Amino acid sequence: MTLSLKCRDFDGPLTRELVREPGRFGLGQVPVSVKPSAVVKGVCGFCSTGCGVRAHLNAEGQAVNLTPDPDYPVNRGMLCPKGWEAIACTQSPERATTPVLHGKPIPWERALEEFVTRMKAVQSAHGPAAAAFISTGQLMTEEMAFLGSLAKFGMGMIHGDGNTRQCMATSVAAHKESFGFDAPPFTYADFEESDCLVFVGANPCIAHPIMWQRVLANKRSPEIIVIDPRVTETAAAATLHVQVAPRADLTLLYCLAHWLISKERVKADFVAAHTSGFEAFRIFLEDYAPEQRLSETGVSEEVFEKLAHSVVERGRVSFWWTMGVNQSHQATRTAQALINLALMTGNIGRPGTGANSITGQCNAMGSRLYSNTTNLLGGHDFKNSEHRAKVARALDIPEACIPDQPSLAYDQILEAVERGEIRALWILCTNPAHSWMNRGRFDALRRKLDFLVVQDMFATTETARSADLLLPAAGWGEKEGTFINSERRIGYSPKVSRAPGEALSDFSIFRLLAQAWGCGEMFARWQKPEDVFHSLRECSCGQPCEITGITGYAMLRECGGVQWPLQDSETGTPVVERRLFEDGKFFTPDGRARFCFDAPQPVPEPPDAAFPFVLITGRGTSAQWHTETRTRASQILRKLHPAETHCVLHPEDAAAFAVADGQCIRITSRRGTMTARAAVSGVVARGQVFIPMHDETVNQLTLWHVDPHSRQPSYKHCAVRVEPA
Repeated sequence: MTLSLKCRDFDGPLTRELVREPGRFGLGQVPVSVKPSAVVKGVCGFCSTGCGVRAHLNAEGQAVNLTPDPDYPVNRGMLCPKGWEAIACTQSPERATTPVLHGKPIPWERALEEFVTRMKAVQSAHGPAAAAFISTGQLMTEEMAFLGSLAKFGMGMIHGDGNTRQCMATSVAAHKESFGFDAPPFTYADFEESDCLVFVGANPCIAHPIMWQRVLANKRSPEIIVIDPRVTETAAAATLHVQVAPRADLTLLYCLAHWLISKERVKADFVAAHTSGFEAFRIFLEDYAPEQRLSETGVSEEVFEKLAHSVVERGRVSFWWTMGVNQSHQATRTAQALINLALMTGNIGRPGTGANSITGQCNAMGSRLYSNTTNLLGGHDFKNSEHRAKVARALDIPEACIPDQPSLAYDQILEAVERGEIRALWILCTNPAHSWMNRGRFDALRRKLDFLVVQDMFATTETARSADLLLPAAGWGEKEGTFINSERRIGYSPKVSRAPGEALSDFSIFRLLAQAWGCGEMFARWQKPEDVFHSLRECSCGQPCEITGITGYAMLRECGGVQWPLQDSETGTPVVERRLFEDGKFFTPDGRARFCFDAPQPVPEPPDAAFPFVLITGRGTSAQWHTETRTRASQILRKLHPAETHCVLHPEDAAAFAVADGQCIRITSRRGTMTARAAVSGVVARGQVFIPMHDETVNQLTLWHVDPHSRQPSYKHCAVRVEPA
C-alpha cells in the first residue's frame, strides 16, 4: 500500500519524497528496512534491562518470532516471558491503523491539518505555553529527541514531560544532587561480583527477571538482603528479609548510618578524599541511634544487627533500589540515604559495589538525557546560555528558538490543565488515564482541554478513547533506533515488521508534522533516525554522558551495545562492562560526591479508623507490563498471570473483617472504590494490603501526592478499607 498525500497545504518536498519512497519513512504496508535474512539482531523494547534478541524472518523479511541473543552482554542467551512474546504483543486487533477524529477515520493529510490548525489556535488565543506534550520512556532515543526539538524549537511549546516521571525522576534528582549529574554508576557485571547485594523496594525476581538471573550467576556466595514491607518473590529467596514498615525505610537507613559511625566502620580515608558534607551528616545522625528510633521501623534489633554486620563485613557491597523507593513522598532523600551508605563504606567505583538505581522502562535513560523535556538535549540546562548556544550550533538552528526555562513537571502540567492555563495536550505512547495517580481527578481534567491528541499504537487505551484526534503509531520492531538501558548501554534495534494499516513510525509522524507546521526546514537534516543520533553525539560532547566515540549504528551492532560515556578520543573496541567513578571523581564542581539528607516526613495519608489499611501497589507477575496494553495481546502471557485482579491481605486481618480467601471484596479509599478477589496470605504484614498496579481501576484509589524534589508520584502508600463485596 502506498499512502499518497496530495492536500494542497502539505504538497511540499517532504510529501513528494514520501510518495516516491514511502519505505524510508515506514508508511503503510511497505518493505521493512532490513534485507531479508534468517536472523536480525536487536534489543527488546519492554523493560530497562535491554536484552539482546534475534528476530527470525520469513521469506518476505517479516519477523515471525524472537529468541534471545546468546552473544549479547546483557542477557547472555536468556529472555523473560515478555521478551519471548514481544512480536505477539504487537499483533492485536486493538492496534490503531488509521488517524481518527472524534471517532471517525480520516486520511493523514486531514489529521495533520487538524493538528496544526487546532494547536495553533490554542497558542494564538492563550499563548505558546497553553499547548504541552506528555511523552514516554518507550519511544526510541532519536524519536524522543525529535519530539522535544519539534515541540519546543519548532512549535514554540514550553512545557513537556515524560512518563519516566512516574518511575525514574527520583533517581535523576538524587544523582544530580549527590553526584553532580544523572549518572547511575554500575554495570550488570556488578550483580555477579558483589559479596552482599542489598535490594530496597526492589523485586527483580519479577520486575527484572534477567537481572535476577545475573544475581543467581554470582559465584561469590553473596548475602542477598531485601528491605521491603512485603515478602516479595525476591525477599523469599533472600538470605535476609528486613520487613520494614511502609515508608519507614528512610529512618531505617539513617539508623544504619548512625550505627556505622558509632562502631567506627566508616571508610574515613575515602570520605575525606572524595566527599563533602559528611560532618553535617554526622551531626544530623545523632538523633538516629538505633536504640531510640528502630521501633519506628518495625524491624527487630536482631534483624537490624544482621543487616549492619553484613554491610560492613563483606568486601564488596552493592545497594539497589527501584520503585519501592522512587515512588514515595520522601523518595529522593531515601535514594540519597542509600548513596550516603555507599559513600560511607567506600562501596562505589569498584567491581560489585555502588548505589544503583534500576530503571523501569526500556528507554527511561534515553528519556532522561535526550527527550528535551525538563533537561536540554544531552543533560544540558535550558537556563544556561552557553548550553543553549552549544545545542543550537549542534542542531544548526537559531538559538532564539530554544526556551530559556525548563518545563513544568508532569504533575504540574496536569495541574495547569486543571487551572485552565494549558488548553491543548499531546500525549504520546502512554496511558495516563490508567496509570496516573488518583484517576478520578485525572478524568475530570479531560473536560478542561480544548484539544487532546493521542499518538499511540493502540486505539483502545483509556486515554486514546478520550482523544479528539488519534494518530496511529508503529510499535517496537516496526521502526529502527536506539534504547539506553539501566547500565547506560546504548543498543540498536532494527525494523523487522510492518506496521498495520496506515500506522507510521513516530519519527515519520514528526517529520510530517514539522512540514505541516511550517518548520520542516529546521529539521531537514534529519532524514532518518541515524541522522538524529549523530546530532545527539555532537550535543553530548563534553558532557558526562558523552557518546562522540560511537561512530554510528554499525558500531552499536558490532559491539553488542556501548555504555556511555565514550569519547571520540577513545579508540579501539570499547570495554564491554564500564562503571563510573573508578577514579573517585564525581561530576560536581569540586569533584566530590555530596552527602544529602533531610529529616523523615510523616506520610501524607496515615490509616485511621475509617480507612485502617495501608495500600501497597506493585508489579503482579513477570508476564504483565504496566497497563497491559501490549501484554494482554499475547495469549501466552495472559495465561501466566491470574485472570482476575487480587488483593492480598494478612490472615488475621481477613478473619477480623470476615473475608475469605477467593472472596470478592471491595477496596475503598477517600477517592474511589474497586473490587478484587481476596488472596489471604502472610506475605503482607497486618494492616497492609497489596494490589498489582496493572488493573485499570487501582489508581482510582491512589493519592495525588509527589516527592518535593523529584515530583515523582507516591503510589506506594495510601489509606483504604476492605470489606466483602
